[in-house]
Amino acid sequence: MPQLNLDCEGPLTLNDNAFELCEAFIPNGDKFFALISKYDDFLADVEKRSGYKAGDTLKLILPFLKAYDVTNDLMREFSKKTLKVLPEALPFLRFAKDTWPTFIISTSYRPYLEALSEVSGFPMENIFCTWVDLEQVKLLPEEKKLLQKLAQEIANLPMIEIPHEAQGLTDLPPESQKVILKLDEIFWKIIPETNAGYFLNEVNPIGGTEKAKAVKKSLSVTGLSLEEILYIGDSITDVQVFELVKEKGGAVSFNGNRYALRAAEFYALAPQAAFHSCLGIIFSEGGREALVQQASQKNFKICHKLPKSLKDWAKDFEFGLINQEDFEALVSKSESFRKNVRGEAVGALG
Repeated sequence: MPQLNLDCEGPLTLNDNAFELCEAFIPNGDKFFALISKYDDFLADVEKRSGYKAGDTLKLILPFLKAYDVTNDLMREFSKKTLKVLPEALPFLRFAKDTWPTFIISTSYRPYLEALSEVSGFPMENIFCTWVDLEQVKLLPEEKKLLQKLAQEIANLPMIEIPHEAQGLTDLPPESQKVILKLDEIFWKIIPETNAGYFLNEVNPIGGTEKAKAVKKSLSVTGLSLEEILYIGDSITDVQVFELVKEKGGAVSFNGNRYALRAAEFYALAPQAAFHSCLGIIFSEGGREALVQQASQKNFKICHKLPKSLKDWAKDFEFGLINQEDFEALVSKSESFRKNVRGEAVGALG
C-alpha cells in the first residue's frame, strides 16, 4: 500500500496565499512579498543560516499583516474567497483519499488549508500546515506606525539577485549585499524589540526541515516506510522532503522551480491534477522502480485504470527523470510552464 504526500500550493492549488494576502492588504505588497521571498531563498539555500529554514517567509510577513489590521477572521474569509484549485484537483483528492493513505503537507497558513478542506472534503487531520494566531499580539500605536513605515521601505528596496553558483553573501552583487544587510537589521534587530517580535520567535512555518518532520509523522500514523511514499512538490520548501524520499520512494517535482528540480528525482509538467492519480497508480504497482521505468516511456498506459472523471483529464503532460546533462534546459522549460499555469508573479516565487 503506497502513501501519497503532496504539497498544496502548486500541485493542488494555483494560489500563493501569503503573497496574495500581502498584495491585498499591504500597499505595494506584491513588491514587498517578492523581496522577502528572495531573502528567504538566500537565507535558506545560499547562506543556510542556522535556525532558519525555507518557508520562514510566512513568519517574516506576519508583523506587517498585523500592522495593516489583518485579523484571523479576515485571513479566513480572504482565503475562502480567493481559493483557486488546479483543474481536477478536487476529483483527484476524493479519489486519492479513498484509494491510498494521503496527506497534504503545506507551508501555507491553516485558514487557507481549512478553505481547501471545506470545498474538497479532504480531512483536516491529514493536513500539516502553519498554525497562526494574529490575535496573540497587540501592537502599540507607535509600533504599528513603525512597521507600516518599514513595509514601504522594504517594498522600495532593489530586488535581490542571487547567482546560481552563489555560496555566500560576497557572491552576490554589491547592491544585493546591501539589501540583505538592511533586511537583517529590520528582521533581527528592529522587529524583535517590538511586540511583533512574538511572530518571529513563536510561529514555526511547515517548510524545509519541518516538512520532512511532517512526512515522518505521517508515517508514524500509517506504519509505512519511506520506500512506500510518493511525494509531489514544487518549490524550495520541498527540498528536504525530496532529499529524504529520493532513491527510496518517489520524489516528483511538479511544475517545479530550480530548487525543486535540483532536489527531486523525477519531474512532471501538467496543467491539471488528474495526472497525480496516474503517478499514484504506477507507484502503487511497482514503487520507485516503476516510476523509473515509466519515466523512460512516452505513454502512460496505466491510466486506463483511472475512473472516467479523471481519465478524461489525465493527459497533456510530460514526465521524466531529472539528469544534469540537460538540467538548465529543463529548469527553463519547467519554470516557464509553471508561470503559464500559476501566473507570472506567483510562478516566479521561490
